[in-house]
Amino acid sequence: MRFRGLLCLGLLVTLVGLNAAQPDRPNILCLVSEDNDTFLGCYGDKLARTPTLDKLAREGVVYERCFTCPVCAPSRFNIISGMSPETCGPAQHMRAQGIIPSWLRGFPALLREAGYFTSNNAKTDYNSPISIKDAWTAQGKQAHWRGNKDKSKPFFSVFNHEVTHESCLFPEKELPFDFVPLKPSEVRIPPYQPDTPEIRADWARYYNHMLVMDGQIAAKLRDLEKDGLAENTIVFYYGDNGGVLPRSKRFLQESGVHVPLIVYYPPKWRHLAPAAPGSRIKDPVHFVDFAPTMLSLAGLKIPEYMQGRAMAGPAKAPANEFVFTTRDRMDSCYDMMRGVAGSRYLYIRNFRPDLPYVQRLEYQFQARGYQSWAREAAAGRLTAATAQFWGSKPSEELYDMESDPDSVHNLAAAPEHRATLDRMRAALLGQTLRIKDNGLLPEGSPLEGYEASHAPGAWDVEKVYALACRASDRDPANLPQFIAALSDPSEPMRWWGAQGCTILGPKAAGAEAALKVALEDKSAAVVAAAAEALARLGKPAEGLKALERVIRLKDNDGAVMIACNVLDRLGEIARPSLPVMKQVFAGEASAKLEGGKYAPTHILKHSIDVLEGRVDALVYPDPAKLAK
Repeated sequence: MRFRGLLCLGLLVTLVGLNAAQPDRPNILCLVSEDNDTFLGCYGDKLARTPTLDKLAREGVVYERCFTCPVCAPSRFNIISGMSPETCGPAQHMRAQGIIPSWLRGFPALLREAGYFTSNNAKTDYNSPISIKDAWTAQGKQAHWRGNKDKSKPFFSVFNHEVTHESCLFPEKELPFDFVPLKPSEVRIPPYQPDTPEIRADWARYYNHMLVMDGQIAAKLRDLEKDGLAENTIVFYYGDNGGVLPRSKRFLQESGVHVPLIVYYPPKWRHLAPAAPGSRIKDPVHFVDFAPTMLSLAGLKIPEYMQGRAMAGPAKAPANEFVFTTRDRMDSCYDMMRGVAGSRYLYIRNFRPDLPYVQRLEYQFQARGYQSWAREAAAGRLTAATAQFWGSKPSEELYDMESDPDSVHNLAAAPEHRATLDRMRAALLGQTLRIKDNGLLPEGSPLEGYEASHAPGAWDVEKVYALACRASDRDPANLPQFIAALSDPSEPMRWWGAQGCTILGPKAAGAEAALKVALEDKSAAVVAAAAEALARLGKPAEGLKALERVIRLKDNDGAVMIACNVLDRLGEIARPSLPVMKQVFAGEASAKLEGGKYAPTHILKHSIDVLEGRVDALVYPDPAKLAK
């Protein structure tokens, strides 16, 4: 009896020890690759060499339609907050600081409170002041699940793999390969890109970097196995945004917003999966769905403020019909696009169709493929398909992602697709109203941010959205509405009234008097927009003086950025303002605004360099000239 009692006691101690070593919640490991589309064998890419990820796909769940923002920082805001960045403006702009409510915390903080060890290696640019210390137990280049000394705790760990980042295409980032690299002659060039040696070389180089990345993922999975953690760990693999070859990152076509997502569930936690191993889910999902999904897998309550839906776990929600993508300011240059993606169709609304897709973004034009595209444009050798990138945009785009994954056949005007177009238009309106889309506000507006833009009666979002859509329609019949909007009490109405006139160009001649009155508007952003509209009417003198006043402001960086963009777009027309531009750049305003790489003075310096002939036409091409 005594022996039997000791045996039972020993078994009990053993079980307690096992329970201490095996937490009752799953570990969650996120393996992230940067700047890549679905260049994987498991997504049907015949040139891809990604054996690790293809195996993970066979054993896990593949999401065929995962979407996100087309650039990293707003995408990371989506993930960590469970909210769309444009609901906490200006988080929708690249390298901005969203104005978030005091109660908003990154979801890893909720995991920490529930007993998780959280580590992040190593990106923290969330486009907002979300507390890093609150979210992460360990953060930085050395952060690892191995930092979790209490083995009774589950872990949530994130690793970013930068070998596929955009910069891998830059000349100084050449990587020696210890395998037989893919040859430029072997790649497929999509119809929207010119077939140049440089673009072919970029494609081949990128496929080779994808193979290196696959090996890095394999190393992480081996470490997980070696540490005895694989059987208790759910593994997410995803790309942080689309790209990065020309016309992908920063753009809302499928090449910029469609990313790979594979989730592996070990047998112990397979009951949390939405489908059996090897399944492929076609319903659209989005990065905004990640936070509620992670909380669901951990068995935690999902906060009501989160705008995404759990994709798995006990709180799994019904499938999305549509998900939404956005593009606003990239680096220093403005644009505004909104996208709606379903399981088959992708819809895009271009709110500034007068601006070309390609803008003078110095960073992206360090890639030789982009430079060669600019060279072909300058030489007049582009085809109708490859020239689309340089000209003005259509107001709306609709693509069939099944038959046209390259997004080159715009179906928006096709009568047989009118029902689809109307349904996706309605979905975009609904999303805009739900989240109070701050992209409709000028950067620096007092209405920006979650609490200000959500305050009752702060602004009529539906009315502003309707005006913005009329502006993007480029219909001169809407001019009376733009003129009326210029005297509206609401700042965003006046802002879109002025932009509507700019988009119409010379066809807005009837608005000249109202635009001159708007040069004295109390909103500096409206002043800048009215100045641009007047310049497009061939009446730049008064507008330039107004822009000079705005760029001297020291208390509204957003309005200064808007005005600097206008001066940059005006090019030679802005030459009379060159002395003031140089003075601002050299003066104390410059010292204040140079706090970030994409501060207003960054684009102001470019304007000065253009006017003084110090710009490399291949690194900073003029889209207006090359579009011809």
